[in-house]
Parts: sequence; C-alpha cells; structure tokens
Amino acid sequence: MAVPVQVRVQAAVVRAAYALPQVLRRAIAGPELRRDGQVLSLDAQLLLRLQQIAGTTLVHRSGEVAPSRSHLDVGRHLVGGRRIEPVRTREVAIPAPHGSVPATLYTPATAEEPSGLLVFFHGGGWVIGSRVGYDNTARFLARHAGVRVLSVEYRLAPEHVFPAAVDDALAAFDFAHANAAELGVDPARIAVGGDSAGGNLAAVVAQQTVARGGPSPAFQLLFYPATDASRWRRSRELFGDGFFLTSDNMDWFGDHYAPPGVDRTDPRISPLLGEDLTGLPPAYIATAGFDPLRDEGEAYAERLREAGVSVALSRQADLIHGYISYLGIGHRFREATAEAAGALRLALS
Repeated sequence: MAVPVQVRVQAAVVRAAYALPQVLRRAIAGPELRRDGQVLSLDAQLLLRLQQIAGTTLVHRSGEVAPSRSHLDVGRHLVGGRRIEPVRTREVAIPAPHGSVPATLYTPATAEEPSGLLVFFHGGGWVIGSRVGYDNTARFLARHAGVRVLSVEYRLAPEHVFPAAVDDALAAFDFAHANAAELGVDPARIAVGGDSAGGNLAAVVAQQTVARGGPSPAFQLLFYPATDASRWRRSRELFGDGFFLTSDNMDWFGDHYAPPGVDRTDPRISPLLGEDLTGLPPAYIATAGFDPLRDEGEAYAERLREAGVSVALSRQADLIHGYISYLGIGHRFREATAEAAGALRLALS
C-alpha cells in the first residue's frame, strides 16, 4: 500500500528534526524535563514536542475507534523507520473456534533450524494496533535476537470484548507449540511477549498455560505491561498527562475491552492479581520511567520474584510508553529495544 504524500512529508520533517545538532534539538524540545528523580531523554522529549506541534494523540479526538486505529497505523510511517532486512515473512492462519487468527511469521537470515520463537502480541489497549503497525518491531526482534517471531492479530474490542483477546493469544501459543516443526522452531524454546496490552496478554498466557499443566512458554518478554486494571498507582498520577499515553486514554481502552459487568480483578485481565505465580517461566520486564504503567509493571516483577520466578527488571528511566515502536528516530529507543532483544537471544539460546 502506497504511503500518502502528506505522510511522507511529515516523516521527512521528523527525520530532519532528529538529524539537527543537539543544541537545536534541545531548543525545539524545550528545557530538560525532570520528574520523580528521572530525566527525560532528549529523543523522547523531542518526539513529544513534535507530537504536540502536529496535534498528534493516541486516541483520535472524536473518540471513535476506526479513526483511532487508522491514526495509529499512519504513525508507523513517521517513527518506525525503514524496513529492517533481511527478514523473510509468511502469513499463517491459526485455527480457532471462531474461524482463524491471522499471524505473520518472521524468519531472520541468521535463524538456525530449528530456532527459538517469540509469539508476539502487539500493543494498543486491546482496541487499536495491528501486526502491520508492529512490522518493524517484529523484524527488529527477529534479527537482533536471532529467533523467529510469530506476530499475532488477535481480535480487538469493542467488537470483541474480554476474553476474546485472551482466547486468541492462548490459541496462538498452543498452535505454535503443536506446529513447531512446521514453523521451524524448537518447541522447548518458545517465548511469549508483547508491549502494553500485548505484554498483558503474554503474561496471561504464561499464567494460564502453567495453571493448566502445560505446555507453557519458556520465557516472557514483557514491555511496559498492563498488569492491574483494578486500581491506580502513583506512576499514573505522575505521568498520566503529557507523555502520549494518558490516563484518559487508559480509561477509554479499559472501558472498551472490559465494559460494565466484567470483573477487572480477574487475573486474565489483571495478571498481577493472580493467586499463585509459582512455576511461571523466567521473565524480562521492561518499564519506562515516564509511563503511567510503570509502577504496575514493576509490581508484577516483584510478585514474580516473591514467587521464586527468575526476573530481570529493566527500567528505562528516561523513556516513555511505546518506545519499541519508535525505532526509526534518534538512538535511545533502538538502544532500549536492543537490550531486550539481547535478553531474548540469551533466554532462547
């Protein structure tokens, strides 16, 4: 699909801004921003300033779902960067009771046979986002971790409310395990991962598969995961406005995914509230310092540790929510994502 001229122009402006000398980037971004003992990176602050100038918001001003989805898909052309190669792709249809779940399998040129696999769930509050929008993120993780990545197009709310996304995520993991040979992967080296709502789904899959007695993932790769929909934490008060993902956005997402009548303390929505976390796979949990979800992600890491689970918690103190989608601008976003890819490579080696 051709990228509209207006979007190409906007992308060129963003690239030009990041190519400016540091003193000019700082002049555009504004004075250094400090909060909660942290300093926001210039890369992140410049992005927020450019979004402010352009009037970019995560949820479309109309509050309608369709324009919010298309708005986010356009954003990948502005900040996602050039397509990462060499990575082969093929489309996969995952059988499910409702029909099938579409997915894309990414195979880097360096992948062994069989290789490890990351079953990846995109972010977007269970309402927006797509595997197309996360194409370069999947390519980056595949190439830098040297594993295959199965990026899953789970059903979205409000057309499909909770637990539809959970059911699709579980179906995707089960499919990957049952069809490991055909996918070219080792069934003992299958990880689950995702960012934000996708990190939530990955954590839920790990819990649900262990609880039923397996098979279960070998590793969890969780980027700033949503882990508790039942209450606010301090980071939501501190960073709920002005850092792209807002507190109002979070309410909008939650109300679409878990409308009235849904118990938000259900561990399939709030994995932090799971009763027994023993026996879960090792995890790498990344949080962003300037993110309203920061504290619940770190609380989940602490609960896993208390349950005897091996956890690497990495707070990217100078970054904002969504950083694995900003691989085409600056250097800090790629640097932080590369650290996670290294953890995945090590875990599935």
